[in-house]
Amino acid sequence: VFPGVRQAQWLTKTKLVEGLPPAVQGIMDNPALGLQELEERAKHMVSHARLWDTAEAAPRRERYCPMLFENLIHICRLMSGKYPSLSKRMLARNCKIAATWERESILLQVRGLSGILMNSMSPIPPVASKEEILATKEHVLETFYPIAPTIDLQEVNVYKELNDTGHMCPLGFRDGYPYSHLHTLFFLESANVRTDRFRPEQLRAKMLMFAFGNALAKAKALHGNDPKVLEQPIVVQSIGTDGQLFQFMVFQLNTTDLVSNDGVKNLVWIDSDQNLYERAQCVPEIKKGVVTKPAGISGFQPDTFKKFLALYLHGTV
Repeated sequence: VFPGVRQAQWLTKTKLVEGLPPAVQGIMDNPALGLQELEERAKHMVSHARLWDTAEAAPRRERYCPMLFENLIHICRLMSGKYPSLSKRMLARNCKIAATWERESILLQVRGLSGILMNSMSPIPPVASKEEILATKEHVLETFYPIAPTIDLQEVNVYKELNDTGHMCPLGFRDGYPYSHLHTLFFLESANVRTDRFRPEQLRAKMLMFAFGNALAKAKALHGNDPKVLEQPIVVQSIGTDGQLFQFMVFQLNTTDLVSNDGVKNLVWIDSDQNLYERAQCVPEIKKGVVTKPAGISGFQPDTFKKFLALYLHGTV
């Protein structure tokens, strides 16, 4: 069982802030960017993924979830005409992450497939100020006594302490790779059977662990293994979806000094359980010769689309 967000917070020495950070909210609220002009296109793309991409009466999630993701990324890329630096991005798939750290007296490691990675040529600037970072010293991390905070984690023998943001990746991410800064991780929960998908709370915990792991591996690559408060914090975003419900996250690694509960903490902003639409009716529902539910997308939520787009634009506009 993957741990919940509260447990992930302890493991990663992180303070949670509900909602998206002001830097992202400011992009959403900026009328000059013209995000609302893309709303109708986004609704069209939802219809394409859910209703038109297949001849099946009810398309399967394993098909429409990745299709919806590709459609939304396509809309985001349209902004590169206005902001050319957006073209300096690269999507990478099937990349594995490995990051190792110590909490109290426990050696921890996160490793596995990192979802779909979007890398850029320049990092996302810190979203919390130095004052906000220093204020995290006062934050008290939740404990789970008498339950061990590592409950449910798999115990293994570690023969090599790996810290790597791109090993076994098709692109390699070797020295000199121009897209060397991780921008956003995308996790698609596209299994058709509900029990094969992470529940939203589990997905948010997974997103936090992998955003942290990627940021930590990057910090160690840049600054070595000595624990320290970072002069330049590392920001990694994450978006998770099952093709309808979205989870949004911005993580800021402020410190690699993770052993004790004292001192500066890391920060994560989470906007949970945002529906992009309420229902996709593939064929009309008819009762006694009357259409009670017409075919099509109902309850489209433009703000959820704007959040996706704002995270894409973050660090550029």
